[in-house]
Amino acid sequence: MTVPIQVLDLTAVILAGGQSRRFGTDKALAQLGGQLLLERVAASLAECPRRLVLAPPGRYALPGWTVQPERRQGEGPLAGLETALAWAEAQAGPGWVALSGVDYPLLTPVVWQVLAAAVQPGELATGFLGTDTRPEPMPALYHTALRPRVTAVLDTGERRLRQPWLADGGTWLDPLAAGLLPGILADADTPAALQALDGQ
Repeated sequence: MTVPIQVLDLTAVILAGGQSRRFGTDKALAQLGGQLLLERVAASLAECPRRLVLAPPGRYALPGWTVQPERRQGEGPLAGLETALAWAEAQAGPGWVALSGVDYPLLTPVVWQVLAAAVQPGELATGFLGTDTRPEPMPALYHTALRPRVTAVLDTGERRLRQPWLADGGTWLDPLAAGLLPGILADADTPAALQALDGQ
């Protein structure tokens, strides 16, 4: 059983401000199945009432989405999460953010429905376990109440989104046990990885 995304009134945020060093070119503008990766991820989140792309000014135009830079530009995905949580709270008060990078081109609305259905009262994060059984930082849901903790960690110089404390007090699902199709969470962070997804 799935739950419509609107039930949790999610704010959708796509991180697209990175330099794509491993990809070699702007991966948001790479294509799979004739569609930009940025467009594919955005389509999976189209039902969310508030939608934000974090990217340098003028880099992208995505109809129906606000595009703006991160507060701490060039300081990694954890800084992106900080901006996402602050923007979501400014728009609608406390609530949940659906966070993804542009390099998850097989995402569908079902992924977000599964996460929404798994949210537990009092918890601040909900996501999936990776093949190494560790929590994956994206795609995931984060509550705006996490922002002070994120800011404090950023102020120490940390920039990585994968943090042990993000797993604390959260729900982390085995994607196959949750009913997702194999490979739907594939990360196309290199040209070879994207090529491997061609035809899916």
